Amino acid sequence: MNKLSQIWSLSTVLFGASIVLNSPAMAQEESPPAVETSCSDRVDNDGDTMIDCADADCYDHVECKSAGGLENTDVFCSDWIDNDGDGATDCDDRDCERNGVTVCQGSWKGSTSGTGVSNRPGNSAASFDMPALKEGMSVVDLLGVGSDADGERNNFVCSDGIDNDGDGRVDCQDIGCRFDPNVTICQGSPDIRFSVAASVGHIYDFETELQDTRFTRLQLRSFGPVPGVQDSFFLISMRAEKTPRLTFAMFSMPIHKDGHFININSGGGGLSNGLVVSTAKNPMLEPPFYLFSAFEQGNGAALEFNGPIIPGRLHYRAFVAGGAGRFNGNIGGRFFASGEFNHTYGAGGALMYYALGRFGRWDTRYLYTSVPLALTLNIGGRYDQREFERFPAAYTSALFRYKRFQIIAEGFAKRELEFDSYQFAYNAMVGILVWPKKIMIAADIGQFYATEFKNAPAQLNAELKRLGDVVQWRAAVHYYLFGNTGLLSLLYTDQFQEQLATNREDELTKELRLEAQFRF
Repeated sequence: MNKLSQIWSLSTVLFGASIVLNSPAMAQEESPPAVETSCSDRVDNDGDTMIDCADADCYDHVECKSAGGLENTDVFCSDWIDNDGDGATDCDDRDCERNGVTVCQGSWKGSTSGTGVSNRPGNSAASFDMPALKEGMSVVDLLGVGSDADGERNNFVCSDGIDNDGDGRVDCQDIGCRFDPNVTICQGSPDIRFSVAASVGHIYDFETELQDTRFTRLQLRSFGPVPGVQDSFFLISMRAEKTPRLTFAMFSMPIHKDGHFININSGGGGLSNGLVVSTAKNPMLEPPFYLFSAFEQGNGAALEFNGPIIPGRLHYRAFVAGGAGRFNGNIGGRFFASGEFNHTYGAGGALMYYALGRFGRWDTRYLYTSVPLALTLNIGGRYDQREFERFPAAYTSALFRYKRFQIIAEGFAKRELEFDSYQFAYNAMVGILVWPKKIMIAADIGQFYATEFKNAPAQLNAELKRLGDVVQWRAAVHYYLFGNTGLLSLLYTDQFQEQLATNREDELTKELRLEAQFRF
């Protein structure tokens, strides 16, 4: 066969093959099936762009039914199955936000190879022992487990650039900062955040038989690192129940690499955090007014220095405050309600001793899960000059918690120099987590007592008019509706106030308050 005939024969064969391959019979044989043929091979068998359990063809297949497992891996967070039967599928399930799951990061282009371990000497990826989640567990159950010291659980210490609890992990690398629901600054990359704490309540007064239903509080907060300043933090808080008003502003910047900070705030340089801590952190719903009204009157602004004396064990705070105003957060002006003759200012300081673990002044007072052993002691003093008053005051507190129990006790004492009087106040609160992630109960009791003025003032301003001996006790029960972001609370208040500075009648209050809380 010559070369020309070979080429002709080959062309004939190829032409015949093309006819066969393009025939209707062959085309029908290679077309995709009408339905998904396998619901577990991670292949779009029928070519309708829906894969496995995402395809309606597989809805009734056994492979696509919940098997009561956990959604905590890349496979289970991308199989289109509600594996744990909680009503949330794949990336809609909060369990898929845990460390190690990368399929739910969307278009995020950051590294997924980090170990979450700080560069502290002696630390290594091997020491980052992320415990495995067991059935029925969530990421909050990892707090305090393994090498986690469980001492970083609030937005402030989770953005200060310090390994506060000494477990080798700094800020958002710490398990507490990453997984505690109260920490929002570490959700993704640290950035400016917005937070809401709102409550709708029904109040019944047993003495007057009056009832009221309304928004009892609406707190709006913006916080995060100060742009361009490493290891910084700012917080701006507003209340908007009756009219929007700024209640607290704080800007904290580092002044030394060893954890010393300068803090500019509107809180007046308080010794206690009761007046400025978020309303979403107080199990009694409101702070005990009698503990602060005579001792922690507000200023226009305060300058505070704080940092470690013995890192992780003994810390200090020193402040000067001044300016005007009898209310915390009085920003942008001053209102002269009476003819005061003193310019208001104050100065003071405090020592915080973390005897066991870490229970910080910014930490929540709610118990949601079991907590590790912690004991913090505070002692401080201040000197204040108010509109009509001058006084030195002393403060002490103890914060203790262990597993499902906590107790917080605070006390103030002052000597009123203008009127030659002594005033004392205390409050003790106990909290018990009855059923983790479901029910917490709390109760507090406190008292304010003042000796009579030996040199009675010629004029009483608003603060002095309210002066009176107070005895108060409260009891509350909280039911966690949606994680720890939605609560139903029932609070009973019993209070007796004996008027001292005026001729007004003594006041007896017995009040029941049902409140739905939301915070996020």
